Amino acid sequence: MDTVAQLTIVRHGQSTANAAFADAHARGVADHGLTGRDADIELTALGWQQATHLGRWLATRPADQRPDVVVCSPYLRARQTWTRVAGTAAALGSPCPEAVIDARLCDRLMGDLELLTPLMITQRFPAEAARLAADGPYAYRPPGGETFDDVVARVKAVLAELDRDHAGRRVLVVAHDAVVIAARHLLDGLPFTELDAIIATTPVANASITRYVDTGDGLKLAEFATTAHLPP
Repeated sequence: MDTVAQLTIVRHGQSTANAAFADAHARGVADHGLTGRDADIELTALGWQQATHLGRWLATRPADQRPDVVVCSPYLRARQTWTRVAGTAAALGSPCPEAVIDARLCDRLMGDLELLTPLMITQRFPAEAARLAADGPYAYRPPGGETFDDVVARVKAVLAELDRDHAGRRVLVVAHDAVVIAARHLLDGLPFTELDAIIATTPVANASITRYVDTGDGLKLAEFATTAHLPP
């Protein structure tokens, strides 16, 4: 079966929501002070630095390892990440293709629970918190949002189109941890319970790299959520 020669999935750099959620959790408080839409969440200063390091990493790759095609989530944090990556690589003599924006690569849609911390959900929607606990994080559908099977369905459609339109080419995707998890579920045939155990020890960190290569028998995982290109 025709497939892309290489599929690299990069998670966006640290966002203001990533930082705010972590801070709220560390302080044991509910509110994080964020307003607006998840799609408009920006990178932090650290996120921009991480994207710069990604660009430097990309510039050091041999020409036959750099992407022929780039596809990006429409969310601002992902687009900002690629803008900095591409700009950094180009400044180092390694120009990159222009990214194609694909709405299907957005983060998991949380509907009425968008940008709410777990404590905020418990306080504002106690019935939903109970339903989440009962259904589990992958099967749970927030009001107006998606289950993980929904995320998998749209990622599956994207991967099928990439194989059809770019067989034999190297593709880089800039997206979210949910997209990485969906890809592993699809390409490695891993159930969500097994993925949960893997992520517990190897989280899909900001600006991490997950890469698949075509071995002649389909895409095989070469590296997962690596951050060696980032400073300690």
